[in-house]
Amino acid sequence: QVQLVESGGGLVQAGGSLRLSCAASGRTASTYNMGWFRQAPGKEREFVAAMSWSGGSTSSADFVKGRFTISRDNAKNTVYLQMNNLKAEDTAVYYCAADRGPIGRMAGNLRNLEVWGQGTLVTVSS
Repeated sequence: QVQLVESGGGLVQAGGSLRLSCAASGRTASTYNMGWFRQAPGKEREFVAAMSWSGGSTSSADFVKGRFTISRDNAKNTVYLQMNNLKAEDTAVYYCAADRGPIGRMAGNLRNLEVWGQGTLVTVSS
């Protein structure tokens, strides 16, 4: 079973940048599609961005396009989320998830994704 550990969260001023990392352990980790999600206080968890296991397919939510970029390094079994031009409304706990289903399931079926990390808190001060 794959396990995920996120890191890189913290406090940043509006307009700043952070890079989140999600390290996956497990023999088959590189065969999973990977995604980033976030949950703000009092709100439901939402999709941020996803990348297929090969890196050949990506998708992202409209609210992060042009600001956030997902990438992965299969040699390190790590997926990244580069976040630029952060806004106060980006404040949330950010989670990564891994799944072997169709890449579209990342955006449309959060409840059935196979593996979740514990989350890392991102706080953007205005």
